[in-house]
Amino acid sequence: MTSPGDSAALIRPTTGSPTTGSHARPPRPLLTRLTRLALACCTAALLAGASAAEPDDPAESDAAATASAAPADRHPDLRRLSPTEEVGIDRERGDVVVGGRVALDDGLLEFFACPTGTKEHESVVAVAASARLVHAALLAVGLEPGKPVSFDPEYRPATGPRIRVTMRWTDAEGAVQEADARGWIRNTRTGKALETDWVFAGSAFWTDPADGREYYQADGGDLVCVSNFPTATLDLPIESSQSNEALLFEVFKERVPKRETPVEMILSAAE
Repeated sequence: MTSPGDSAALIRPTTGSPTTGSHARPPRPLLTRLTRLALACCTAALLAGASAAEPDDPAESDAAATASAAPADRHPDLRRLSPTEEVGIDRERGDVVVGGRVALDDGLLEFFACPTGTKEHESVVAVAASARLVHAALLAVGLEPGKPVSFDPEYRPATGPRIRVTMRWTDAEGAVQEADARGWIRNTRTGKALETDWVFAGSAFWTDPADGREYYQADGGDLVCVSNFPTATLDLPIESSQSNEALLFEVFKERVPKRETPVEMILSAAE
């Protein structure tokens, strides 16, 4: 399983390969039924592994806990999909809960959330998870991706089930707070908060011709986007430029907790 810190390195292009940089055109999306099936199988394996990893012998359980370097589980009520990445699911509610922190509390945005160590300089939230695992978690709660945005021969918005993103954190007084993530994003033209829900577009896979390895492109940072990217896991179904001169959104700094505040990002189907 990809660790959050390694995700940027994994899709670093070799000489002559396409790049997922902010201003380069990515390769044509390759997310076929086969690759979706691969992620679904990954999800099933994770869930089965989580169950199998629970020993019946209390002594074995204690030994496993001592040997593990995984962070403390803040949600034992959720099915956690990895011992090292903070992604859990509530299958009854259909929620995906992802741990992270505030990475940016002021400035222009191309992303709302990215994996830690990727595009934190232009994302409100950095999550302690790979984009690939978040995609798998969305599949596990019954959501199927649509299609990423395309620009050739003309702009076609991303499609997929609408996703509501809710943020949860503890304030300075110790009170638990929740907010619609759209309220943390301000339209630079209107001064108002974002009103559009994200859609589960599903990103794309790219195969490195040099070694045949396959990479999930959103692991490079494009987890929850506010500028349109064909590599986005979640994208806005409205036209939003990725050009620095025409960025449409910025941090709603009066509403976002200070940098490094621990947060949880909750993804669920929008009503």
